[in-house]
Amino acid sequence: MPNEHLSNSTFDSEEVAYDPSSSRYDVLECACPDCDNVILTIGNDDPPMSCHGEPMQRVTDVEMRIESPDVRQVLLQAFGLPKAALDICLCVIGEGPLSANEVATELGYDRSTVTRYLNKLSELGLLRRSELNREAGGVVNVYHSVDLERMRRDTLVGFYIWAGEAASLIEQANVTKKDYLESNSNRDLPDVFWESSLDD
Repeated sequence: MPNEHLSNSTFDSEEVAYDPSSSRYDVLECACPDCDNVILTIGNDDPPMSCHGEPMQRVTDVEMRIESPDVRQVLLQAFGLPKAALDICLCVIGEGPLSANEVATELGYDRSTVTRYLNKLSELGLLRRSELNREAGGVVNVYHSVDLERMRRDTLVGFYIWAGEAASLIEQANVTKKDYLESNSNRDLPDVFWESSLDD
């Protein structure tokens, strides 16, 4: 989506369709016709996930195509991290521990921007902050990389939480649309329906 940090022209987006044979991830659904349970799994799942005591089935009939995500778009949308924050995070991972001044000097960014994103990255658990005693006296905050396995897990969990919230919004929109059409069977759905109904 276009926004103040990124625009569509920033990325070479391509459409992508769900490919069940790729084994990068699976979308599974309950075999019970009365159950709407759909899940996402990453990597191989052995034994397979189950629902109602039965193995879930791989979804194979998806016709919808979407724009292929870019890691910067994912970090922006899920965690509010634009390119500057990603640059700062990678700088600390590669060069840390570093202070905000050192990161700003290394990247050529304004110190206030660096400090803001260092604090955000620390809150998200992507970096950790500690105090370092200066030889001349006083203390300075420095930022370190967290354990990479912990980062991998936490970013995946954070993304799943974001995706769950997004899926809930989509489900809410579909239920709202269904209710509207059932109570207004002789009217078309207005163009501004989604925006006005979800703001209510």
